[in-house]
Amino acid sequence: MGRRPLLAAAGWLATTVAATLVGLAAIQLVGAGITGTPGGVRDEREVARALASPAVTTTPGPEPTAGATPTATAASRPPAAGGGRRGFVTGGGTAVAECGPAGVRLVSWSPSQGYRVKDYDQGPDDHVEVRFVGPDGEHELRLRCRGGAPVATPHD
Repeated sequence: MGRRPLLAAAGWLATTVAATLVGLAAIQLVGAGITGTPGGVRDEREVARALASPAVTTTPGPEPTAGATPTATAASRPPAAGGGRRGFVTGGGTAVAECGPAGVRLVSWSPSQGYRVKDYDQGPDDHVEVRFVGPDGEHELRLRCRGGAPVATPHD
């Protein structure tokens, strides 16, 4: 075998090793953002603790366009002292409300896939409501406080 093919093979091998080392160094530098799960892997206790904490709510904004999702932000107000908090589910979406000294207040609301929020009254007031509109029509959720806890009331 001649000298030229031997040099070509050695050059190819050196280039391959160098490219591999540069790639591994780049992955090491970037860290787990490329190769790991964002936020890490959580066990059952951590998941239960995160779900029990109402730190994220859906905030109202301009009407979303088709395919848009609501914006999630940190809760802007602490829960009312002594008020009960409860979640509600309709065919058009979900809502969380709480009762306080000023009445019932919508804490968060989120439309189901394919639905949008048509109208809402966040409160606090004697009653609050949120309306979801989508392919199966309109779903209205009216809430008021009864016994210090939010309850759904029928539409007038």
